Amino acid sequence: MKIAVTAKGATLDSDVDPRFGRASYIVMVDTETMENEALDNSVNVNAFKGAGIQAATMIADRGAEVLCTGYCGPKAFQTLQAAGVKVVSDVAGTVREAVELMKSGDVQYTESANAEAHW
Repeated sequence: MKIAVTAKGATLDSDVDPRFGRASYIVMVDTETMENEALDNSVNVNAFKGAGIQAATMIADRGAEVLCTGYCGPKAFQTLQAAGVKVVSDVAGTVREAVELMKSGDVQYTESANAEAHW
């Protein structure tokens, strides 16, 4: 399974960034092989608006099946849903720990956004 994890750094041992759209990096990980690629999300970090939608589009275009993050706003959540990407919220620890959590199957997929919209 290909998952996306918001991160403060570019490695599997980086801490999960609780922000989705404005996370420094989004690490794409194949849970079967642990092959990974860090996507630099700096273009969205300082975006005036639309950071979540742009980040959602980026990971969907890269084939993510699941997003692991701390918080996801309503517009980003809708974009992810439309692309068929499931969301796991309230994720903490390292990227590697988030991947292990997904591999264990002990996750609950989020049914709605868990952050306020930014107007």
